[in-house]
Amino acid sequence: MATAMAATAAERAVLEEEFRWLLHDEVHAVLRQLQDILKEASLRFTLPGSGTEGPTKQENFILGSCGTDQVKGVLTLQGDALSQADVNLKMPRNNQLLHFAFREDKQWKLQQIQDARNHVSQAMYLLTNRDNSYQFKTGAEVLKLMDAVMLQLTRARNRLTTPATLTLPEIAASGLTRMFAPALPSDLLVNVYINLNKLCLTVYQLHALQPNSTKNFRPAGGAVLHSPGAMFEWGSQRLEVSHVHKVECVIPWLNDALVYFTVSLQLCQQLKDKISVFSSYWSYRPF
Repeated sequence: MATAMAATAAERAVLEEEFRWLLHDEVHAVLRQLQDILKEASLRFTLPGSGTEGPTKQENFILGSCGTDQVKGVLTLQGDALSQADVNLKMPRNNQLLHFAFREDKQWKLQQIQDARNHVSQAMYLLTNRDNSYQFKTGAEVLKLMDAVMLQLTRARNRLTTPATLTLPEIAASGLTRMFAPALPSDLLVNVYINLNKLCLTVYQLHALQPNSTKNFRPAGGAVLHSPGAMFEWGSQRLEVSHVHKVECVIPWLNDALVYFTVSLQLCQQLKDKISVFSSYWSYRPF
């Protein structure tokens, strides 16, 4: 019995020493690794110009779709804003070609990119607040920090992977519709959003429902992408979507950022798992 107790005490001493090393050394090594990865992610979002204080560089992206050539164009991205848009739309009924572009004095902020960048900055702030001189006292403290960092990274990722659901009246009321010169025809709506690593442009063609129409009027709810047949009321008119054209382009640095988020989240979870292993040995310890 005494031998077994001595062995248990020895094992516990070894485990305690391992845990102390984990808190004092490995945790900080992981935090440094996370900071390096998130610094790279942050650089993707800021996209500096030639000088560190220079203007954000402009990138042109050609819109394309494998399903249709009804819409073609180029979008110019400058950090988290669309600084230019040049779009050609071939009308399905008569093949008339419409051209519309951003007014020169206008830019359109992409809130998804701005929010994702802010969440990355918040995650970095949490990590830099625990520099090498900081001594973690308990496993619970590490778990709390990892949970806080993971929350910010998950929010950053979700802003890029989950576009907002909007009703058609919300799209119609959006300032984006007033960005173009010449002004968009009254039977067109435009929406722009990020989906994963892609910048997406959707053009909705509308037609008015006659007051004596036999169609049951059912206003559409919120959606990322509305389908033909979706109805809504705008002003005194009832309108229906007749055609939908969606084109998109891949933004390579957004793809990089998503990979960095995934790797960072995995590192956080691995560290949490290591801490949790030790908590199962000492149930009375405040992990």
